[in-house]
Amino acid sequence: MTDPNENPTLVRETSEEELLAAIFPLLPTGEATLVGPGDDSAVVSAPDGRFVVSTDVLVERRHFRAEWSTGYDVGWRAAMQNLADVAAMGARPTSLVVSLVVPGHLPVEWVTGLARGLAAACAPSGAAVVGGDLSSGDDVVVAVTVHGDLGGRAPVLRSGAQVSDVVAHAGRRGWSAAGLALLDQDLGDVDRELVDAYLRPEPPLAAGPAAADAGATSMLDLSDGLLRDAGRVARASGVGIDLGLDAFAADLDRLARAASAVSSVTGRRPAGEWPSAAEDVAGSGDRAALARDWVLTGGEDHGLLATFPVGTVLPEPFRAVGRVVAAGHPGQDARPAVTVDGAAPRAHGVGWDHFRG
Repeated sequence: MTDPNENPTLVRETSEEELLAAIFPLLPTGEATLVGPGDDSAVVSAPDGRFVVSTDVLVERRHFRAEWSTGYDVGWRAAMQNLADVAAMGARPTSLVVSLVVPGHLPVEWVTGLARGLAAACAPSGAAVVGGDLSSGDDVVVAVTVHGDLGGRAPVLRSGAQVSDVVAHAGRRGWSAAGLALLDQDLGDVDRELVDAYLRPEPPLAAGPAAADAGATSMLDLSDGLLRDAGRVARASGVGIDLGLDAFAADLDRLARAASAVSSVTGRRPAGEWPSAAEDVAGSGDRAALARDWVLTGGEDHGLLATFPVGTVLPEPFRAVGRVVAAGHPGQDARPAVTVDGAAPRAHGVGWDHFRG
């Protein structure tokens, strides 16, 4: 019997109508959808009278590589990074619009896999894919616009942090960066859980509305790294943020094995046993530099960083990681917007940057 995977149907061998007919039945529907795919526009209910909207894009060879990522992986990531933006406003995601550019040599199964990944990522939140666009091009591009419902809540902005607030984080820290580093060095088998965290991030979506209900004064999705994104909150709010490295001890321990494997290949540090965070939580010398970089500057975990008034019972799974302090005075105080244990961060990385090669 011939294996159909040996001769897959390619995109260029199908019409646009045939490809859409293969995709539409796989897309998720939601209770807010009044008119779904198939008309010139979708119609989505907005009972709050307002809607939250954000957009993001994934570009082949910039955000993912075909040799690492299946269509399902890319669909999952495309959905999750947008759903996390809505959650960071304290809202519940309701609908997504997806525009897709695909080259003709791509198997149709890759495209239907992407639709399945979108559906799986949207299922827990009840969000629907209500439409989009399909075109051809040299590389895969997935552009997603997401809408959300505040449910009567005030949106939680980046600009509301107050001096003495508790800084808290929900989600994974450094896992995606570690997974990417393992793939980049052909070390994926060292820790498949970290690799999966890069390919299919799992943001704590329900924690966004929970934080808003608990009185969060500011919040954002950590897509570009803890230091970089915390700096955005600090600058938007006119404050400083001081992170405590002790809060990341468990993360450093979790990433230790991967850091040891990667550093032994890249020469970041001599090969050998990576010290536990309990032994080296302060990052003495360069022994924990790589793991520390992943935690402090690694992007695309899509956790949530929020600030809460002192005394607030933090909703699960938020954990305190620092405090809001007064901002330095320009020309008088050179203190950076974000410090670690009161000092300028010692992380070597600068965080994820879409325009940095």
